[in-house]
Amino acid sequence: MNSNRVTLAQLRELTAEQAASLPVDQIAMLLEEVADQKASLKHCDDLLNGALNYRYSQQASLLRKAAGKNTGTVSITDGDFVVKADLPAKVEWDQDKLVEALKVIRSWNEEPKDYVAIEVKVSESRYKAWPPVIQKLFEPARTVAAGRPTYKVERAKRRAA
Repeated sequence: MNSNRVTLAQLRELTAEQAASLPVDQIAMLLEEVADQKASLKHCDDLLNGALNYRYSQQASLLRKAAGKNTGTVSITDGDFVVKADLPAKVEWDQDKLVEALKVIRSWNEEPKDYVAIEVKVSESRYKAWPPVIQKLFEPARTVAAGRPTYKVERAKRRAA
């Protein structure tokens, strides 16, 4: 291994400008090392969360049931530690039924916006497939901004001589 190779520990001390001056092969190796460490840390995180779930899920479930709830946070004392066991509620709304409910609210001469936030979304792929007259109608409501740039560094495929 090249002794002139920058390690991740050394990289932490560099600015982005200094890191930009590294040879691209070193940047590629550092990116691979970061990806490997991310995967390893994700595995460890998943494993530890699985262990906590295995260890405390039954007790947490009983505490939630005793509190008259199916979801939420409960505290479990284990020695000198307090484990906060959270089971968040995952709420989903049926869009067609919401539209029907809004129609009922309108029929009562009420303003739906007083009860719900209404957001219309347009997928970019659909927008691009629309006829020009429809695109022009929606264009004043459309703003395009640049996202965060991303880069991948890959070895170039060598051509056969």
